[in-house]
Amino acid sequence: MMSPPEPVARLQHVRHRYGAVAALKDVSLSIPAARMVGLIGPDGVGKSTLMGLIAGAKRLQAGSVTCLGGSMDDARHRAAMGGRIAYMPQGLGRNLYHDLSVRENLDFFGKLFELNRSERTNRIERLTRATGLHPFLDRPAAKLSGGMKQKLGLCSALIHDPDFLLLDEPTTGVDPLSRRQFWDLIDTIRTERPHMSVLVSTAYMEEAARFDHLVAMDAGCVLASASPETLMAQTETDSVDEAYVRLLSATEAKSKAGTTNQPLPDNPNPEAKEIAIRAQGLTRRFGSFTAVDSVNFEITRGEIFGFLGSNGCGKTTTMKMLTGLLPASEGEAWIFGRPIDAQGMDARRRVGFMSQSFSLYGELSVRENLLLHARLFHLGRDLTDKRMADLVPRFGLSEYLDQRAGDLPLGLRQRLSLAVAVIHGPEILILDEPTSGVDPQARDDFWRLLLDLSRNDRVTIFISTHFMDEAMRCDRISLMHAGRVLVTDTPAGIVESSGAASLEDAFVDYIAAELPPEADATTTLASSSDTIGDASGFSLRRLLAFTAREAMQVRRDPVRLAFAFLGSALLLLIMSFGISQEVRDIPFAALDYDQTPESRAYLSTFEASNWFEVHAPIRDALSMEERLSRGELSLALEIPPGFGADLRSGSGVDVAAMIDGADTGRAGTIESYVTGAHMAASTDTANGLPVTNRPPIVQLSPRFSYNPTMESLPSIGPSIPPLLLLLFPAILMAVSVAREKEIGTITNFYVTPTGRAEFLIGKQLVYVGITLMNFAILTALVVLVLGVPLRGNPMVLLLATFVYAVAATGFGLMVSMMSSTQVTAVFASTVLSVMPTLQFSGMLTPVSSLDGPARLLGSFWPTTWYMAISVGSYTKALGLADLSGAMMRLAIFGPLFTGIAIALLRKQER
Repeated sequence: MMSPPEPVARLQHVRHRYGAVAALKDVSLSIPAARMVGLIGPDGVGKSTLMGLIAGAKRLQAGSVTCLGGSMDDARHRAAMGGRIAYMPQGLGRNLYHDLSVRENLDFFGKLFELNRSERTNRIERLTRATGLHPFLDRPAAKLSGGMKQKLGLCSALIHDPDFLLLDEPTTGVDPLSRRQFWDLIDTIRTERPHMSVLVSTAYMEEAARFDHLVAMDAGCVLASASPETLMAQTETDSVDEAYVRLLSATEAKSKAGTTNQPLPDNPNPEAKEIAIRAQGLTRRFGSFTAVDSVNFEITRGEIFGFLGSNGCGKTTTMKMLTGLLPASEGEAWIFGRPIDAQGMDARRRVGFMSQSFSLYGELSVRENLLLHARLFHLGRDLTDKRMADLVPRFGLSEYLDQRAGDLPLGLRQRLSLAVAVIHGPEILILDEPTSGVDPQARDDFWRLLLDLSRNDRVTIFISTHFMDEAMRCDRISLMHAGRVLVTDTPAGIVESSGAASLEDAFVDYIAAELPPEADATTTLASSSDTIGDASGFSLRRLLAFTAREAMQVRRDPVRLAFAFLGSALLLLIMSFGISQEVRDIPFAALDYDQTPESRAYLSTFEASNWFEVHAPIRDALSMEERLSRGELSLALEIPPGFGADLRSGSGVDVAAMIDGADTGRAGTIESYVTGAHMAASTDTANGLPVTNRPPIVQLSPRFSYNPTMESLPSIGPSIPPLLLLLFPAILMAVSVAREKEIGTITNFYVTPTGRAEFLIGKQLVYVGITLMNFAILTALVVLVLGVPLRGNPMVLLLATFVYAVAATGFGLMVSMMSSTQVTAVFASTVLSVMPTLQFSGMLTPVSSLDGPARLLGSFWPTTWYMAISVGSYTKALGLADLSGAMMRLAIFGPLFTGIAIALLRKQER
């Protein structure tokens, strides 16, 4: 008798925590090889954490995890096994790049696993034909339906023919037909690759029944590990759902006994015939695409009306039109006999809307979310207290009032969302897939609340769902496909009229009848070769794959493109013309108490100067103070009585110059201008008068090099590009990495053989190129618009810019290591790049004039050296020999910043 194969994965005494929350508690488990193993259990019991540890996506905290013959705590083993493992994370298409097409996504994943062009082409052809995606090769992933996204995610995971496939709730939010097609694909793959092991977590118990082996989990612990048949035999039950409930403690089993098979309570409302919602010819178009096509239905007061359909068929669009969030292109909808358009905000008060995604404020507590929405609907303190006292215990939220909403398990978050939706006492509830991804027990609890609202509070409920057991609890349902309603009837009526054995079979039959016939897929999913190379070690192909993918994403994102090129150009012009170092046309007036030819001659020197702008004479001392205080004048001269007589007699004369000192820099410049004008005026005024003192033998004649006219633009023009060529590349680079963390595609880095340097440098090259293009734009603006000639060697400045671009993007990579969201990345990179540049790089104050830490920071800041190169190239015509010292210092920063980012980047999630 042959011994069973070694387990594909084994966990021993594994513990994992997220702060105070224990996700896994001393878990020991063996995953049998060459089998389909299912993980079942409520939300938050540790299924995703367990899969992430096995796949190597999460860092092990305690215990040991072995997979494919080695420890997943060993980085070398993870890198070597990266080509044998495929991990598909939870969420519709979460491992996909939505702005890339089907072909581009698959081609990128093929490059990550070192497949050459011919292999990638063949495998893409094979996988897309087998999955029905071949006609959509050039369609962006964002425009695929939910089922098609999951198929594409599966193809991306299978592009390298893995030995171990991990699927984290792959069919959550997918319609029944697409779910059935998905599992048919998995069965086909397993037939062609019988040695492949599959680990799946699922919220659908009917799916779990088809697996070879099940692992039941609750509260971070393993309850049982056996085949479905063994679990049902041990628990003396007839279904996996019942077996799981029986595995829980007696108390939990009693409280969590499902309502799935309970009959729907009758609708006792005497007003059941009153029409609550009516739609007639309701149509919505987005450009040439018709999302909703002439939809008609009527829903009575207190009725639970289910809206079922394939992914992307227009259910959400219809719901948004009923809430007034979207205007209808054609047709009309009524709420209690009044058109929605005519009701305005009144319709919002009569309707409660709950979106599929969690849309509350995660940073606020449960109590704060409820109170906030009560205030938004102006309930008043007394009514708010009454509604809180009713809803909190009714929805089971009493124990969680002071917890952050974002920290709640998914089932509790949905209960809170429902409580928020009904806190203002709406007459209609519109719920868009409210239980998607919620475990069966939490769904049962949720539906108890809906039944209570419908039967006892006479609330009309319009709900979309992909769960057939939920659809059976509705009074009536509509089946929708491609924007059209196919049939409307009671669930039992639809099953009977279709001749199907169940509502799911009826759904599949109706939708399948609307789909074009598919050609028989004779192409196999598995490749002919089982040879899997060691993908560890540095790979230029993988690095360039990230470069090509990032370039495509930037090119297709108009916001990033505009920010990259128009933003810096616009800021250059605003700063150049808005920030002036020139002090010209100084508003000036005189209070002349003397009114003699000598006083007028003295003032004429100021009036004839280009630096001063003459205003009306000052009448008296009070007027002078008022005009200075309100900013009309920056300079006021007070000539005392007897000025001319004293000047003729050779006596000393004091002229008072009152300068507006609110801006100390400008005041200092005005003082120097006044001093110079005074000396000239004194000389001119004294001509022809007896002067006892001879002028000095040696006179100083100052001249200004490089900017002889002392204009602002030649001074500030070369100084602004260094700031912008750090700011924008740093922001774009930091956001690029933070975006991967935020949307979840960073998982592809965790679970593939991609190295840290390949990932970061591959992305960095794109933004280095963008920086160089930005440099060309800024240089053209400085030369052509600002009129500042580039006197030095352009190639030297280009070389310095390339070195600076590496430093700027490397700085952005460093910032991204401390940023988990795009918003954080933008703020951090802006503050950390702008402030040191303005204060310590020589842009405002020469570094040589700084003292202590400020001068030290200026010396260790890349913009300091690039600023010297930019100013030297533009205004001083310096060459490579003159700028080589600054160039060498600048060249240190790029590798240093990038190296720090590579060292800080984690290859596993915490």
